[in-house]
Parts: sequence; structure tokens; C-alpha cells
Amino acid sequence: MNGLLVAGGLMAVLGVGLSSVLALANKRLHVHEDPRIDAVDELLPQANCGACGRPGCRAFAEALVAGSASPAQCTVNSAEAIAEIAALLGIEAGARHKRVARVACAGGNHVARDIARYRGIETCRAAALVSGGGKGCPWGCLGFGDCAAACAFDAITMDAHDLPVVDEDKCTACGECVVVCPKDLFSLHDEAHRLWVACSNRQLGKDARAHCDVACIGCRRCVKDAAEGLIHMEDNLAVVDYSKNERASLEAIQGCPTGAIVWLDKDKGVVKGTKAQSAQSQAARTESS
Repeated sequence: MNGLLVAGGLMAVLGVGLSSVLALANKRLHVHEDPRIDAVDELLPQANCGACGRPGCRAFAEALVAGSASPAQCTVNSAEAIAEIAALLGIEAGARHKRVARVACAGGNHVARDIARYRGIETCRAAALVSGGGKGCPWGCLGFGDCAAACAFDAITMDAHDLPVVDEDKCTACGECVVVCPKDLFSLHDEAHRLWVACSNRQLGKDARAHCDVACIGCRRCVKDAAEGLIHMEDNLAVVDYSKNERASLEAIQGCPTGAIVWLDKDKGVVKGTKAQSAQSQAARTESS
């Protein structure tokens, strides 16, 4: 019995001793948190989308208070909330450069051909695991809408031809569509980037056209029509150098025979060049006759 009392007493002393050490350590090692962080965090949208470059709204609030970020970097927040945060911290709101998601494919089921019929779980990721999906174009959009399902802001919808359409007004450039697309068709761009190659096919000429009517065929016509150095070819695909974006114009798309390179007009939507429009009109007349 005495042994049990001694053991119990030792445990009690040890417990009190450890508690005292922990209490002292907590007091000595406590890191003071600026109360403004909570105030700023409450003014953020709590979307935790990562569009600001931080892992969440709390981390962004900490960066704002530390002075390593500007309120306007939150692309989800309202202009009023951004101004309120700037006033609270006594800093400038900063420039708001809107970025949006763009998809490098226009091969919907009306212009792109299948070489197999996929039957299984109706997601792009699942279909891509089965020999890349059923599309003849190895780079083509599979059309099951993983991107639309992943978008927390309802900025992506699927059109009548099973192609994703991005609503630039709703898009926050969170990057979820970039991550989820198994064909790597999405990328984030400044809204000012209006010249766009809506294709990812690397095949040449008739091989590209065999799978999709609107594929880039590597003809280099856009390279010749555009301002010098604005467009170059990589793996038979036209690539726009956006560091020269101020030189971009509708002139670059006019000679494209398939309409693979387009102009994304804020009001009119997708604009194709005159040669592509003529080819499409001729095809429509042929089908109706």
C-alpha cells in the first residue's frame, strides 16, 4: 500500500512539474498575433481558392498585414471590400490585374471526330485513362465537364457541343480547372490577352484536319500575318508571345484557314478570320445542297 501511495505521489508531483514547465514555456514562447489579421480576414470572401497566390484567406490576411501583398490581389473580393481593407491597413489597394482561364481547344462534337466510343464513368479523367479517351485528336477536349464541376464560382459551363465556355466576369483565376483537366488544356491569362490559339494539336496538315475541322494545321499563315515576333511555331502549333501583346491585332487571324487562331472579343465573343469564315460558309452551303 505504501508503494502505491509513493508512486501516486510521484506521479502527482511529476504532473504538477510538467504543467508548470508547459505554462512557463507558453508564456515565454508565445508569439503575439496582430489583431488586424482577424479584422482583415473577416473582410475577405473566405473562398480559400488560392487565386491570390496564398493557400487560403487567412494566409492572405497575414500577408496583407505583413505588407507583402496588396488587397487588390484577391480577385474574388468586391471593390468595396478591397477599399475597406486598404483603409483599415492604411495602404494602397494596388492595381487589380484580372486574370481568367482560357481553354486551348475548340473541337466540339460537331467538328471533332471520335475514333472509339468510351463507355464508363463519365468524367474526363476516367476517360483519359482508357487509351486517352475516344477523341481522334490526342489533345482534344473529352467534354465530360470535369472543369465545370471543379469550378466553385460557376464560371465554366458546357455548351451544346460539349465544350467548356469560361464566363470571364465570374472567373477568378483560381486555377482549379488547370489542375483538373487531364489534357492540360486550361491556362491562366491576363484578360487583355485577346489573341488566342484555340487548339493544342501538334500534327501537320491533313493529319490534323483528319481528326478536327478547326485544328491548327501548322501552315504558318498567322506567323506571316502577325506583327514580327508575335507568333512562332512550336511542335507544329502556333504560339503567341504575350510579352508582345501590345502588338496583337485582328490581322493575325485573318488568313487562318481553319479558325484555330481567334480573337476573343469582350462583347462579341469568339471572332474568326475572314478565310475561316468563308470556308465555313462554303461547307454549310455544300451540306444544305
